[in-house]
Amino acid sequence: MQILAGVGATARVSVAGYFGGGYDGSTISGIDKITFPADTKTTLGATLTAGSLGLAGMANSGVAGYFGGGSDGSLKSGIDKITFPADTKTTLSATLTTGRYGLAGMANSGVAGYFAGGSDSAGYVSGIDKITFPADSKSTLSATLTTARYFPAGMANSGVAGYFAGGYDGVRKNNIDKITFPADTKSTLSATLTTARNGLAGMANSGVAGYLGGGYDGSTISGIDKITFSTDTKSTLSATLSTQRSTCAAMADTENAGYIGAGTNSSNVKTSSIDKVNFSTDAVTTLSATLSSGREQLAGFADCGVF
Repeated sequence: MQILAGVGATARVSVAGYFGGGYDGSTISGIDKITFPADTKTTLGATLTAGSLGLAGMANSGVAGYFGGGSDGSLKSGIDKITFPADTKTTLSATLTTGRYGLAGMANSGVAGYFAGGSDSAGYVSGIDKITFPADSKSTLSATLTTARYFPAGMANSGVAGYFAGGYDGVRKNNIDKITFPADTKSTLSATLTTARNGLAGMANSGVAGYLGGGYDGSTISGIDKITFSTDTKSTLSATLSTQRSTCAAMADTENAGYIGAGTNSSNVKTSSIDKVNFSTDAVTTLSATLSSGREQLAGFADCGVF
């Protein structure tokens, strides 16, 4: 699919989504790629600098994707960069403010990406680090999450605002914090998740709506909440994930579909399956392609061309 971004603008072309890292009995360094629109799976030759669980992903669509933080037994502050379209890996000189896992990511594509929350050596984190494109320099916002928390989810309405939802700070959270671009001010939506949860996944049909699926609220969840961006109102899809899943990951091919993959199901089994949410109907199907192994605590991002 090809969409012109405007007169004289670069054409936006849907390319692929990426799922990286996680835990399948060992920490994973591999990165699986789902090529749009066929939804075929390949595995990159490039890998993360180290196997990592509890990492986060975000992307400067059309340019590069980033995996930040995580743990392989020691907490990570490093940020790996996958440059499109060659899918080569480099590691930024900039790092997160502290090594942490269970964080979330989102991006204002073309401008900056954000990593928020997690757990570091001092406890739960409320801070939000910002990676400014294209220099890949790191700053830390004065705005913070409403409470320090780990395993929230992130998603963004690129050019307008990003959102961090749910998480755990000793109790599970149902609130949704909003970071408005470009001032990076924080507000909290009056809309909340259907239930307080952590380990959920977020992705967005930028310009239209964001989706928050799966997670754990005392039981593993299959439901998907939808935040309509024009009003920041919440609805819940009638369609659900094919299986309950927590500590899953998501990415989206804006204007077409979003993908929620992997995680631990209600039987505490790590799954390799990937569910697809069709944005025109909000119907859910399951890909025939699967991740290279069943896993949890992975991260995702997508290349949807230049916004």
